[in-house]
Amino acid sequence: MSDPKIAGTRPIVLELAAGTYWYCTCGGSANQPFCDGAHKGTGFRPEKVELADDDRIAFCQCKRSGNQPRCDGSHGRL
Repeated sequence: MSDPKIAGTRPIVLELAAGTYWYCTCGGSANQPFCDGAHKGTGFRPEKVELADDDRIAFCQCKRSGNQPRCDGSHGRL
């Protein structure tokens, strides 16, 4: 498996309702930060994000965060 594509160099900050979401780990989704199936055949799999309560999340777009799906500032080192 190769490195994921860099979907962006800044996080996407979203206010989300409680529920289940699928975070794109391959970087190829046209619906960032969420999976649209673009990973098929790449060896990547989406990451399940379950929110028990409404939450504000800064989703990593560079796909290099050590705390995915949340941004940890890794984009600053690209």
